[in-house]
Amino acid sequence: MAGMQLTGVGVSPGRASGPVVRVAEPLGEPLATPAPADPEAEAGRIAPAAAAVADRLNAKAATVEGDARAVLETTAAMAADPALAAQAAKLVRDRSLPAPRAVFEAANVFAASLEAAGGYLAERAQDVRDVRDRIIAELLDIDPPGVPELAGPSVLVARDLAPADTAGLDPAMVLALVTEEGGPTSHTAILARSLGIPAVVAVRGVLALEGVAGLVVDGATGVVLAPDGPVAVLAAAVEAEPEWDGTGRTADGQRVKIIANVGSSEDSTTSVAAGAEGVGLFRTEFCYLAATTEPSVEAQRAAYAKVLTPFHGKPVVVRTLDAGADKPLPFLTPEDEPNPALGVRGLRIGREQPGVLDRQLEAIAGAAEDSGAEVSVMAPMVATAEEAAWFAERVRAAGLPRAGVMIEIPAAALSAKEILAEVDFVSLGTNDLAQYVFAADRMLGALAGLNDPWQPALLRLIALVGEAGAELGKPVGVCGEAAADPALGCVLVGLGVSSLSMNAAALARVGSTLGGVTTDSCRQAARAALAAGDPARARQVARAALGLGA
Repeated sequence: MAGMQLTGVGVSPGRASGPVVRVAEPLGEPLATPAPADPEAEAGRIAPAAAAVADRLNAKAATVEGDARAVLETTAAMAADPALAAQAAKLVRDRSLPAPRAVFEAANVFAASLEAAGGYLAERAQDVRDVRDRIIAELLDIDPPGVPELAGPSVLVARDLAPADTAGLDPAMVLALVTEEGGPTSHTAILARSLGIPAVVAVRGVLALEGVAGLVVDGATGVVLAPDGPVAVLAAAVEAEPEWDGTGRTADGQRVKIIANVGSSEDSTTSVAAGAEGVGLFRTEFCYLAATTEPSVEAQRAAYAKVLTPFHGKPVVVRTLDAGADKPLPFLTPEDEPNPALGVRGLRIGREQPGVLDRQLEAIAGAAEDSGAEVSVMAPMVATAEEAAWFAERVRAAGLPRAGVMIEIPAAALSAKEILAEVDFVSLGTNDLAQYVFAADRMLGALAGLNDPWQPALLRLIALVGEAGAELGKPVGVCGEAAADPALGCVLVGLGVSSLSMNAAALARVGSTLGGVTTDSCRQAARAALAAGDPARARQVARAALGLGA
């Protein structure tokens, strides 16, 4: 086809085309001058501006449902967080900064701390910047950056999309999303899938295209075409919600648990409604993020029980605090680290301060009793069998029946047999595992291709863990975004994975796809993907083996 072809990472399947609408870049850096004539009055402008932004986001949230509503409400809660407004007001008073500049600097400190933490928390840095720009726009009385009003169905092109922008998209008007940055686990990816909008991220050079009438976007392959001539308006075919009876199994009856990733009580409610058989990853960080001191056992117990209660009588895997020494949690007494992603984080902080871990385990045990959920506990950032054994001992001492660990460090995958000998189960965190396998920061759009979960090298490590689980007769789960891809989920089953944990929106698609293929087909697809030379080829041959088409 004449024109130009660009390639990125396909994160939401479907093929669509249409005219391009560019999303405005974020606001520029506010000036630090002139100094306000009345610093106290200037400081007093910040909290009302933040409250106005929060009210606007909550009003928008009331008009949507599911993942979109949860994201908007979370962003609104960030805007309403008194810590950000208080820190910005302090900068106005202490340094005579204009309010917009003070908000800019205060928010950047929060965002930098989250990015340094890595993993799931690093993905929230973009949320903070979105809130920052909205509050600054409110203070300056200008329109906030983001998606403009669309005159007709369009392909949106952006450097990246803020969570609140993605959550508010109208699938009837947005044909596809193309971003220059972002990765497979970004909000853009997750919400595009839930809305059924084709999306490709990490498309280097898309913002440099000039005079392009339209784009043709393939969200499965990651190919973006910019033809020389006009582009027809073509929406992706709308797929009906697949039928699934709520029980994960292959066509020949092999059981595979289809379970959810949750981080709030709202997530739990949504996941139960979507048919989740349980929870494979309950992120407990929410209980700590807004705290200035370690939450009490009682406070943690109540917070966890609220999330667990919708899963009364069902299995839930709770992950202990995934924190690092760099994280802005005062009770962890953070120290400067040259590379926090490789520093004291996850279980490592628990070993440095075992009291913090023991109190959390006490709270989890209490919440399990209060909720009636069948609770297991796993630790993040485990590298050795000795660490796994140490954790398991503390879990059992807390009265919890099952202990497991995350496999997200290559050393743990290579020592899976020894680690499984010490614990009851393992769960593969494919997002971080890919990051460490390829030495590629998962937050950098330029490296998103290396973090593609179809990378054969990543699949080969997963195969080692699956073999160890089969040999020892212990469960191996996956709780990274890889599990939300129906075809890749089947490949993972072929590699020996016994449970797939994902966002609620993906449950029915994965469950239905798995129910339409045999265990032998899953194994054939896995063998084909392992032998592929690159992720695109791995995806292609696996889908062919599963009979899912291109």
